[in-house]
Amino acid sequence: MHDPNPKAAIIGIAGLELKDDEAALLRQYRPAGVILFRRNVSDARQLMILTAELRAALPDDAVIMIDQEGGRVARLRPPHFNQHPPAGAIGDLYRGNPEAGIRAAWLQGALIGAECAALGITTVCAPVLDLRLPGMSSVVGDRGFGDAPEAVARLGRALARGLLAAGVEPVLKHAPGHGRARVDSHEAMPVVDETDLAADLFPFAANADLPWMMTAHLLYCALDPLLPGTLSPIVIGDTIRRRIGFDGVLVSDDLAMGALCGTPAARALAALSAGCDIALYCPGTMADNIDVLHAVPPLTDRAQARLAASRDAASASKLALDPARLLAERDGLGI
Repeated sequence: MHDPNPKAAIIGIAGLELKDDEAALLRQYRPAGVILFRRNVSDARQLMILTAELRAALPDDAVIMIDQEGGRVARLRPPHFNQHPPAGAIGDLYRGNPEAGIRAAWLQGALIGAECAALGITTVCAPVLDLRLPGMSSVVGDRGFGDAPEAVARLGRALARGLLAAGVEPVLKHAPGHGRARVDSHEAMPVVDETDLAADLFPFAANADLPWMMTAHLLYCALDPLLPGTLSPIVIGDTIRRRIGFDGVLVSDDLAMGALCGTPAARALAALSAGCDIALYCPGTMADNIDVLHAVPPLTDRAQARLAASRDAASASKLALDPARLLAERDGLGI
């Protein structure tokens, strides 16, 4: 008999279609969901078939997730999908006209959300709430709205509210803040020596009522000098859960990134032990997926309740949207 709760992992798949062995793996291990990448996307028809196949193989209410921020982090791209500006362009608009900037952020979220919802995607990894700070790695760069915490908080909230208006669940990233990384965590472990992180935490704390956050693979020396945020019970428990005040779904960033080491299973178990609700492992290779899914436990009852609350929030926030009209309005703002 299956455990009633799905496994506490979201994994990637290899290509444009769900292979028989992948479908069998999903049915056997019942992960919490699947994340999609460019390797999984051709056009709208193909993607709708793929998400339907995933839905048939996954547990009820499973997550189908994608990174779709706009700008350079976009898995859905022209000519088959809309082009969306980077968050930095929205931040630039806000500095000159805050009202227009807030509206542009909401429109961005609503447009991305409407497109994703129509394709069978439930959850979008956006907005980025990391500060865009001078002299730091370009890993954030124009993915961030800017360097002013209050503006980042307001714009991030507007974009998240736009996603929710489309019935899609937003994932705020990367808590407790990736903006001070001097190296790209996809390649190596960033070490943050700054002792005052109040500005970095502010956008997350101001949006702590939203349903999802994603952790950061950074070593914050002032918070925990031994373990990076994703793997640190101190960072997750003391900073994200208590100081930021977040009680929603906490998912790790991709555990396959170069900042971390160890086997896929060891990384996933460490993230869950630290306090993440869900371990995210993205490359889509069968051996790694088996390693992760064989090792991780089922979702806790608390994680299940958080996921249910997130689905409810998206359902309650959903509006009837006219994407063509919204796109024309956003384009008219000049971003």
